[in-house]
Amino acid sequence: MDAIAKMKNIPLSARKMRFVIDSIRGKSVNEALGILKFSKREASEFAEKLLLSAVSNWENKLDMVYSADDFGLYVKEVFSDEAGHLKRFRPAPHGKALRIRKRSNHLTLVVSNKVEIEAEVGDLIDNENIED
Repeated sequence: MDAIAKMKNIPLSARKMRFVIDSIRGKSVNEALGILKFSKREASEFAEKLLLSAVSNWENKLDMVYSADDFGLYVKEVFSDEAGHLKRFRPAPHGKALRIRKRSNHLTLVVSNKVEIEAEVGDLIDNENIED
């Protein structure tokens, strides 16, 4: 089962964000959180918030019955797309003006579980019937 989280209009260029998200793609959630927690880049703060939101979305999809730690959640997909630019001007010599583009991006993160939920629930039900 997949859970998606999106963050839009992050005031950081998509290129800078891709340096961070390339390091967590395909990793387990706990490992990705460790990488993001100790990264010095500003983009890691946004990615960490989004990863926690995706895990929370996954738990809410299952009505908070299961914990994310039991099912081996991992970062299935993560990508950064360019968003709009804020266009500003700075004075330059000889009465000219130079354009400054303040870039932003949209970040999308998908988490999925490695352990199947249906098989796990079936095993729990079978074990309870055996014990009775």
